[in-house]
Amino acid sequence: MNILILGSGGREHAFAWKIAQSTLCDNLFVAPGNAGTALVAVNIPVSYNDFDGVAKAALEHNIELIIVGPEEPLVNGIVDYFESRADLSKIKLIGPNKAGAQLEGSKDFSKNFMQKYGIPTASSKTFTADSLAIGLEYLETLPLPIVLKADGLAAGKGVIIAEKHAEAVEAFNEMLVDGKFGAAGNKVVVEQFLKGIELSVFVLTDGENYKILPEAKDYKRIGENDTGLNTGGMGAVSPVSFADSNFLRKVEEKVVKPTLHGLNSEGIKYVGFIFIGLMNIKGEPYVIEYNVRMGDPETEVVLPRIQSDFAMLMASTAKGTLNDFDIKISPQVAVTTVLVSGGYPGDYEKGKVITGSEKVEDVQLFHAGTTFNGNTEVVTNGGRVMAMTGMANSLENAVHKSQRAAQVIQYEGKYFRHDIGMDLIRYND
Repeated sequence: MNILILGSGGREHAFAWKIAQSTLCDNLFVAPGNAGTALVAVNIPVSYNDFDGVAKAALEHNIELIIVGPEEPLVNGIVDYFESRADLSKIKLIGPNKAGAQLEGSKDFSKNFMQKYGIPTASSKTFTADSLAIGLEYLETLPLPIVLKADGLAAGKGVIIAEKHAEAVEAFNEMLVDGKFGAAGNKVVVEQFLKGIELSVFVLTDGENYKILPEAKDYKRIGENDTGLNTGGMGAVSPVSFADSNFLRKVEEKVVKPTLHGLNSEGIKYVGFIFIGLMNIKGEPYVIEYNVRMGDPETEVVLPRIQSDFAMLMASTAKGTLNDFDIKISPQVAVTTVLVSGGYPGDYEKGKVITGSEKVEDVQLFHAGTTFNGNTEVVTNGGRVMAMTGMANSLENAVHKSQRAAQVIQYEGKYFRHDIGMDLIRYND
């Protein structure tokens, strides 16, 4: 098969790295890709939101399968676009259509969906500018902290956890009155704060059948011990020690099966990944959010643990024969540490020369925000720059491998967290 991956981050490099190992893959392309994907595939300089450009590239390169990495093209309807054109009808896409992508594209839709199909989640109410006064009154009745979510996509910045009522009121007004998140904040979901341990479970479905992939825990805050601003993710660990077989069985029965039943009941044929953000509260799963693609940096720990042929897994998903596929999972622990640009998640500079990649040993290095300076030097091109994934028979050794590799890479302003996985080591003790 000729396969095209859409995206340019660490998730897409992980996809490309895994698929390049398959005998099923003849030619592999990534649009637009990064300096890492260029090592295992051919980068195509096309934006994943340029549907006409993606279609043209797919036809030119005889693409049979497209794996959509980020959420934005899915929410914008790339699957519907391909289905609407007769000349593209033979090309299969891994990713839901626009109706299915609402699970991530609209927090209000996903909360109503969970309530309708009895999926455990935090209690919530949705407000618009027209119901501003009612919303402000509602905020005063809630216990602290209070969670406020912009309804639409806000580049991972649309969730506010207010520790004081005054902060909640300020954030509420900023979204609905000041338009802080643009159209994404035209509706605001206000919900109960859930206190527990967070993790992510990943489901792959062909529309009828499903497979549950390895679970993971990521580290969202910029600072050690989960302090400071939220980021796209500073590291991840898989498997998760506090998610035992009993808990994961509850996730399957109380969350996964009702979610897939709900999608079928709504007439939505959902093909692709469902990333379920969960809270483990005293052994019970509660859904924080749905995402309609794989997570980043979680993909960088989930894919290395999948021992089966990943291209064949994707092909089975596209064909609707996922039930016949046997996924083999490594029992080893995977830990990834993310290197970021100085100043991230605020303002940061690009174009810093990266050195030391050739000295990295015993880990898988995934490029995220990188590009080429001319034809030779690899330079920074984003907030999150690289992810170092170490695998070992113990969490301690996987952490050591990942952290040691993070120290080897050099560029001006480099920063990474030194405590990825350490909370789980303490939890195990």
